[in-house]
Amino acid sequence: MNAMDAHAAYRSNSVATASPARLLVMLVERLVLDVERARSAQERGAWPDAHRDLLHAQDIVLELESSLVVDQMPAGRQLAALYAYLRGRLVEANVRRQVAVTDEALALARQLCDTWREAATAAVS
Repeated sequence: MNAMDAHAAYRSNSVATASPARLLVMLVERLVLDVERARSAQERGAWPDAHRDLLHAQDIVLELESSLVVDQMPAGRQLAALYAYLRGRLVEANVRRQVAVTDEALALARQLCDTWREAATAAVS
């Protein structure tokens, strides 16, 4: 087994054994990573790379939106609105190729990630 296979097996096992809260944190961590990569690609003028990463980030936010049961959580509607806003900013960052818009999306993604990490930690405490 080479290093790439070992890494893939580890990642697959991590996802398969993670709690729902940990899966959510892993998802928003990947969202942050995608937006960071897109920003870096935009700065380099690597538009195909930025496009790919921003599309993946949009897919993640869409998944977050679709899995949200608005009426079963406090502030569910506000969270849905935040997800929709973030997805819109990611689309705009991609279409207009604007680093400033990507920066705004990145700041929101990081805040979401921090919030979900705190919630996951509180849930196991």
